[in-house]
Amino acid sequence: MEINRMKPRKTILFILLTVLLAVLFVADLSFGSIRIPFGEAMNVLFGASSDTINTEILLNFRLPKAITAILAGASLSVAGLMMQTLFRNPLAEPYILGVSSGASLGVALVMMASAVLPAVFISSGWGMILAAVIGAALVLLLVVGVSFKVQNSVSLLIVGIMFGTIASSLVGVLQYFSNPDAIKLFIMWNMGSLSAVTWEYLQILVPTILTGLLLAIILTKRLNGLLLGENYARGLGIPILQTRVLIVTATGILAGAITAFTGPIAFVGVAIPHIARGIFRTAKHQLLMPACVLLGASLILICDIISQIPTHTLPINTISALFGAPVIIWIILKRK
Repeated sequence: MEINRMKPRKTILFILLTVLLAVLFVADLSFGSIRIPFGEAMNVLFGASSDTINTEILLNFRLPKAITAILAGASLSVAGLMMQTLFRNPLAEPYILGVSSGASLGVALVMMASAVLPAVFISSGWGMILAAVIGAALVLLLVVGVSFKVQNSVSLLIVGIMFGTIASSLVGVLQYFSNPDAIKLFIMWNMGSLSAVTWEYLQILVPTILTGLLLAIILTKRLNGLLLGENYARGLGIPILQTRVLIVTATGILAGAITAFTGPIAFVGVAIPHIARGIFRTAKHQLLMPACVLLGASLILICDIISQIPTHTLPINTISALFGAPVIIWIILKRK
């Protein structure tokens, strides 16, 4: 009887979250330095608007940014969910394995090597993205290689943190010897931005994120087995080593791709899985993954809308921290 009562409730919740996401998506298209009414935004999306200025603003600037917000929220939330399950740590997040630090190191090398690299390579945008991808991929490969050697997830967690610490230290060394302009540029990238992603970038970002999400969906049953510990999961016939490598790979793809194109976006991967568990009152990943996708995408859209309210656009990291940090404090206080 209880199960039958819960099913309609969860269906209604998913419908409400989907509607909320759709409303926030249109709202994100409407808000900005130039206010565009909801109705006009819908007309532009369906090709029924005759205003060329609004069409240009929405289709070439705000629509790619809104799509990027959805991809960022969905990927970081799912990656955070997988990390919390793998390490059985409520404060684990997508960047805990050092992927973000590796991406930051790659970008720092490009931005602070202006005397060596051609100016076109640095200013094109693709140079920084390629550097971030290479940096994140190298750290990911190191973590995957270590995962074949260590026997438990706690050791893997520590190794990932150490890799991230080494990369962050190298970034600090580069900043010390760099000029102020390069340091300022790097700090701005490190604050996160959705507006730099164009349709050209989305052609690579969308299939990459969908690949990572598909891999995460395939792993849902194995993640459910890991909830009770690796020994229990091994007794169920789940290959622990293979599962660990696949989870790390999926997390690296999701977090690394978003970091490369938008810069690091903190706290979303920590907060959203806990909010999803609290709303749906379940630990099953078949429900938590789509819930994280909807909630994470909605949160980043909200952050982007709020960042457009002042005269100057605020970095997305400053807004996401205001949502994520209180959730982390709540988790610590609740668990004492």
